[in-house]
Amino acid sequence: MTLKLGEKAPEFSLPSNNGEEVKLSDFEGKFVVLYFYPKDMTPGCTTEACDFRDQHESFKELDAVILGISPDPVARHQKFIDKHDLPFLLLADEEHKVAELYDVWKLKKNFGKEYMGIERSTFVINKDGELLKEWRKVRVAGHVEEALQFIKEQ
Repeated sequence: MTLKLGEKAPEFSLPSNNGEEVKLSDFEGKFVVLYFYPKDMTPGCTTEACDFRDQHESFKELDAVILGISPDPVARHQKFIDKHDLPFLLLADEEHKVAELYDVWKLKKNFGKEYMGIERSTFVINKDGELLKEWRKVRVAGHVEEALQFIKEQ
């Protein structure tokens, strides 16, 4: 599926660390910062999550909700949240169906091995559920501030 800016973001429903099924449409009327990351507890993913944590209040003031998605199970998400005091929901996409919907489930190479995994990506969805902005192959340093600045300009 090809995502196009200005079109409705693909709807989904995933289990969350709070024990509930979370749908994208639950957040209509708010900006949604949907970020896909490879794995809980890894260095880059921890830095990114903590950067979102540190800017959480700033996003909240702009009427923006942060949702993190990875293939990790809910129990691992909860450990990640507890360890790093994350104030936003993490969603478990264990079968990578939503990652495929957003075209972030990619062939990756690491130390000569090939495997399928999440390409670190962030999407901003507007209050009407339309895709406003996407960042793919995200570099963690400075990314959260860039996403925050983008929403401030809306």
